[in-house]
Amino acid sequence: GSPSGTHCCRSPASASPLQEMVRISVLRDCLNGICNAEKRGKRQVQVRPNSKVVIKFLQVMQKHGYIGDLEIIDDHRAGKVVVDLVGRINKCGVISPRFDVCLGDIEQLASNILPSRQFGHLVFTTPYGIMDHEEARRKNTGGKIVGFFF
Repeated sequence: GSPSGTHCCRSPASASPLQEMVRISVLRDCLNGICNAEKRGKRQVQVRPNSKVVIKFLQVMQKHGYIGDLEIIDDHRAGKVVVDLVGRINKCGVISPRFDVCLGDIEQLASNILPSRQFGHLVFTTPYGIMDHEEARRKNTGGKIVGFFF
C-alpha cells in the first residue's frame, strides 16, 4: 500500500515546542520565579531578563532584609539577576494594572493586600522613584502600585 502523506505536513509551530511565550510582564516572571524558588527552599535563584523596575523592586526587598545579595549579570542581551534567598518571603507578586493610589488610600490598600499591619510591604512607583508604602507616606506622595511582598 502507499504511505499516507499526512504526517509530512506538520505545521512549523508544533515542530519547535521550545519557542518562548511573549513576556507579558518581566517583573511578574521575576517575582514568580523568586516565590517558587523560596517555596522550594532554594538558596539562590536566577531571573532573566533584567530591567530597571526589577532591580528597583529587588532593592526595596533587599533593604527590608527579605532577600540577600543581588548579582547582576550583563550578558549583552537583556541581562540576568542572581538573587540570594534568605527564606523570609511568604509571598510576592505584581499588581496589574498599576492602579493610581493617592496618599489617603495607601493605608486601605495595605490592609486589603497585606496579612497584617506589622509586616509586609507594598511597592509603589512615585515621582520620587520606586519605594515601599511607608517611604511613600514619609515623602507624602501617592503613586502607582507595582506589587507587594510579605
